[in-house]
Amino acid sequence: MQAAVLREYGEPLDVTDVPGPELEPHGVVVDVEACGICRSDWHAWMGHGEWADDQVPLDYVLGHEPAGTVVAVGERVASVEEGDRVAVPFNLGCGACPECVNGHGNTCLDGRALGFERAAPGAFAERVHLPHADYNAMRLPEGVAPQDVAALGCRFMTAYHALEHRAVVGAGEWVAVHGCGGVGLSAVQVADALGARVIAVDVDDSALSRATAAGADETVRGDEVDVPDAVESITGRGAHVSVDALGRAETCRNSVGCLRERGTHVQVGLTTDAEKGEVSLPTDAMSRWEVDFLGSRGMPPTRYDELLGLLEAGDLDPSVLVGREVGLDEVPERLAAMTDYETDGVEVLTF
Repeated sequence: MQAAVLREYGEPLDVTDVPGPELEPHGVVVDVEACGICRSDWHAWMGHGEWADDQVPLDYVLGHEPAGTVVAVGERVASVEEGDRVAVPFNLGCGACPECVNGHGNTCLDGRALGFERAAPGAFAERVHLPHADYNAMRLPEGVAPQDVAALGCRFMTAYHALEHRAVVGAGEWVAVHGCGGVGLSAVQVADALGARVIAVDVDDSALSRATAAGADETVRGDEVDVPDAVESITGRGAHVSVDALGRAETCRNSVGCLRERGTHVQVGLTTDAEKGEVSLPTDAMSRWEVDFLGSRGMPPTRYDELLGLLEAGDLDPSVLVGREVGLDEVPERLAAMTDYETDGVEVLTF
């Protein structure tokens, strides 16, 4: 099968023939119809994560936001059949450990990260293997396009988990979103669907325009103003919840700094080699005002139906965020375009 393979960090992916995935007894093989191209793929391509023992291996297939059709089923799989259309979460639970059993499969003690580790080759390929399919496979609602599900991908489920499950955003609350790439725009749309009032922060006018289309009530041009002051001016006292969707030291500190008393910051964006996983924060002020700092990663597979339900009901529309559909040969170029933020909205690989 054809796949885009990482040979050297920061160098163009090698689009070439590779062996198809091996079927495990508890897994299924999925014909990939679409796969999102995410900034987390860019981090992996650049070789980031070594500081957190999270660097992807070389000679490896990236891609972690696929949707497609099941074409082979392992002998121990009971709930998935050939022909089922499924979404594939990137945080794959084993389904049996205490975290999975208690509904926290995204922090599975024996989990696999699709497209990020040797045990789970990714989906910039014609086919992908989905392990522990009875736990991880998510059937798609009728009539939902695979490219929409790929756009939903890790970014929408990450944003939804961050806002609904971690921060527990309430209707009418102010939510500030720092960085309006794929996951940031998803957070804007999710926060709007949850009834929040949304402030989008970015340094690019087209990104802010997309944020407005996705449901932002206010926008802030982050390179032209003091961001915490601007958010306080809009809200009166600061945001109830703030999300760093980019992962730079500046956006993380701005996110914490724009909160009101007892506000909640959620860290979603991954850092680059400039920060290497470390950002200095105003801890005394955070203690004084009882500000919460939460980490958030993906979403438990067992709660994926909540997100698909919002999609089926029309409360979420990933298609408005899709700026481009590309073929496999174009994936190397589109990853490289992320280096200088030259992508527009969500870009999706389609077959």
